[in-house]
Amino acid sequence: MVNHFVRPIKTEQDYEQALKTIDDLFDALPDTPEGDKLDILVTLVDSYEEKQKYSLPLPDPIEAIVYHMETRGLTDNDLADCFGGRSAMIQVLERELPLSIEMVRELQKKTGISAEVLIQPYPLKLKAA
Repeated sequence: MVNHFVRPIKTEQDYEQALKTIDDLFDALPDTPEGDKLDILVTLVDSYEEKQKYSLPLPDPIEAIVYHMETRGLTDNDLADCFGGRSAMIQVLERELPLSIEMVRELQKKTGISAEVLIQPYPLKLKAA
């Protein structure tokens, strides 16, 4: 069990320590003491970054979906409904089909991934003629 004291982030040193602690807790399971600490620290870091005007780029929508699936232990079957079926999901994840607004709404509702992340443009594979 990782034991980290959570405190406000007031300095750049506090910020760096919080990032290190987040890294240590990154694989914590939700609804555990470590998972709760991770959630709190991420919120504190977000607040500090907003105050400091850090400009962090949003993640690629497909990478965000894949990351969310991997870190939450979700399978294709868990999210297929969000895409309108498994076939469409595979096409989206392989960048052959763009996310539709309906897919974005369902993914945001089911996974909590920000619509701001999901609606970004991202590269698609060109189909061979």
